[in-house]
Amino acid sequence: MLTAAEVWAAAEGLRGVVVRTPLRYVPALDAWLKLENLQPVGAFKIRGAYNAVRRLPFAVRKRGVITYSSGNHGQALAFAGQAFGVRTVVVMPETAPAIKVEGVKKWGGEVVFAGRTSEDRQRKAEEIAADEGLAIVPPFDHWDIVAGQATVGLEIAEELPDVRAVVAPVGGGGLISGVVQGLAVVGSTAMVWGVEPVGAPKLKRSLEAGAPARLERTASIADGLITLTVGAIPFAVLQAHRDRVGGVVLVDDDSIRDAVHFLHRCCDLTVEPSGAATTAALRSGAVDPPRPVVLIVSGGNVDPALFENEGSG
Repeated sequence: MLTAAEVWAAAEGLRGVVVRTPLRYVPALDAWLKLENLQPVGAFKIRGAYNAVRRLPFAVRKRGVITYSSGNHGQALAFAGQAFGVRTVVVMPETAPAIKVEGVKKWGGEVVFAGRTSEDRQRKAEEIAADEGLAIVPPFDHWDIVAGQATVGLEIAEELPDVRAVVAPVGGGGLISGVVQGLAVVGSTAMVWGVEPVGAPKLKRSLEAGAPARLERTASIADGLITLTVGAIPFAVLQAHRDRVGGVVLVDDDSIRDAVHFLHRCCDLTVEPSGAATTAALRSGAVDPPRPVVLIVSGGNVDPALFENEGSG
């Protein structure tokens, strides 16, 4: 398990690198938004990626790093690689949104395309890593990644000490497990709810099974939340703090799309579907946690086409 010292060390290592993102109260939701879309790479992933690269031994780091990502972790790793002056390769799905591909390249990352699933990408990344001597920095299943994401929990508790609930989107589980860990470190009693797309209920199934469950297929407009399984390390953290997990709820794509438009129209926020999933859960009634509640807006790297012909919400 992660120690409190490791979480605080991550926070110190990220100081001056990541944005201490604000909490914004939205009366229409009666909720606070944790605006991780304001990070330099547009998503919370910068926390874990930078912390993981920072923790690599110098001799390993200098040879370069590689990952497999649908987009945001890839951008975050490219940012970290550029900061440390090392080569970064990102294996992305053939279906990756153009804005996320360009985001990786913007920070100097090399992009390789492989298949459509996280497993396709992981296999390709492992091949390249073996051939070229690169260090693999996985998107969520790594202790240093979870420690970095735990700083989200630290910041929420420090800024809103009486917080009673936090709602987090769930892809591979790195963010929700980190938030649970971070809240535990500072002694917060807040409960944490996870939100997944209807088409990708991997954490829900895993908690029901008592072990990480692998789905045969996943699908959703929220491309950052459609991993086939949750990581063993995030799952172990959640199991260790099971009394802090309020549950996992599911939201459909129409609700997610509606939440993207709501945040754009009513809050002037540009949020990707994965980042809007928590707002979707609250607006649809899938979750109704005690107040004060914080909804994590995990990312803002969105295809502009989503805002064409804005619907009502």
